[in-house]
Amino acid sequence: MQETRQILTRADAAERTPTMGGMARPNGVVIVSERYWAFAGVDGSLREGVMASRPPLLRKIPLVRGLAKLAAAMSPMFRRRGVTRPRERALLGFALVAPFGFVLLPEGLRLPAGIALTIGLVLWLLRGPTLRLHGAEHRAIAAAEARQLTATWEGSARPSRFSPRCGTNFAALVLPVTFIADRAWPLAPALYTPLLVTLLSLALTMELWQAIQVSGRGLFRPLLLPGLGLQRFTTREPSLDETRAALTAVASVLRRELA
Repeated sequence: MQETRQILTRADAAERTPTMGGMARPNGVVIVSERYWAFAGVDGSLREGVMASRPPLLRKIPLVRGLAKLAAAMSPMFRRRGVTRPRERALLGFALVAPFGFVLLPEGLRLPAGIALTIGLVLWLLRGPTLRLHGAEHRAIAAAEARQLTATWEGSARPSRFSPRCGTNFAALVLPVTFIADRAWPLAPALYTPLLVTLLSLALTMELWQAIQVSGRGLFRPLLLPGLGLQRFTTREPSLDETRAALTAVASVLRRELA
């Protein structure tokens, strides 16, 4: 614990820290940077790993770069020694692949099936104490960005539990983009159409997402409001111990990044 606090104090004094994201789990918090990931459990456990690398060429091609980044961000969830159990990996894989089979459903059932699958996936991801740990994840990352890591560890600072870079905001954007892409698809429907529409929607949303981050969110702030509103339901106020679990994962990532 003392080592973690020392890392946080060092990071508070650092000139720059990497951009970080994360994901709450029922038993802990995942924090990721471009190069590293860490999972800190509420039981005091800590797992560390290296993020999947993206070929330099894929980082430059519009649309493709967004899909590559999205796949890299999901990699800790699917690794055998990552942050999920085999049954959870299978269920998550099914949830990601299932929409491509909606082409077999009658047209009137495709949208309800997609909504039902999305709601089911969200409820599964946010089960148990995940809501509080989701808030802890946001607070820990906000503390790193505000250089308040040590104060947050001690409990004297409480950065916001709401985050403009949360995946909830991305989900709130991808749904209308997918709806528009499906209605505006110019080619005749075919067996592969749902797959192409889904991939195109994800790619377009990632490009919009990156533009929002680069712009400082000023011009695009209204686009974030639905996602920020949803976070009132997908997060809860975390306890200090839960916040410290998230900060432990942050410290693990920063220790390797600052080295």
